[in-house]
Amino acid sequence: MGRCLKAIAFKAVLVFLLLTVVPVVLLRWLPPLTTAFMIYRHVEDLRAGQGYRAIEYRWISHEQISAYAYKAVVASEDQRFFRHLGFDFNAIQASIDNYQDGGKLRGASTISQQVAKNLFLIPAKSFLRKGLEVWFTVLIELFWSKQRILEMYLNIAEFGDHLFGVEAASRRYFSVPASRLGASQAALLAATLPNPILLKARQPSAYVLKRQQWILRQMRNYPF
Repeated sequence: MGRCLKAIAFKAVLVFLLLTVVPVVLLRWLPPLTTAFMIYRHVEDLRAGQGYRAIEYRWISHEQISAYAYKAVVASEDQRFFRHLGFDFNAIQASIDNYQDGGKLRGASTISQQVAKNLFLIPAKSFLRKGLEVWFTVLIELFWSKQRILEMYLNIAEFGDHLFGVEAASRRYFSVPASRLGASQAALLAATLPNPILLKARQPSAYVLKRQQWILRQMRNYPF
């Protein structure tokens, strides 16, 4: 009986590793056809009785993305991106301290964590999901370069209702390819990323415009 349980446990671990490690390794070179979050949007549509709604998504390579776009997302989302290994423990501690002082519990997810969530997981709150997020983040940092992580993030991030990726967003909002994004345009897109459904690039609120200006100032710190 003990040997049987060990064999089952071994096979389960092996299957888990194959189902998680292999996709991460392959995506080091291959563009994803879709993501878990895009699929989740379709499920939401069906639940709401809206039927099938197409998603705007167009993969482009690293070289086809404006350097301003890279600067903008690092400046706005994860300023220690190049100095951590997937988890910003300083930001996590700051969020905890703020919450203990009576403030709101702020998100402290890194770009690597957001890639893991958007690519492989659906929105949910559970210890299992958080554990999977940590696991996929570790794999991504282990097998991908920082450049690949940023390339993936900009290609799969949601920039509006059923709108994914910087190329689709650039063409919809500014009628230019992502390679021609200027600093202000890139900063405006990045300013909507906390919640691109409510924070709109086409009709930016005063808050979005203020955040855009803050991001532009922060972008000066990144020469890449």
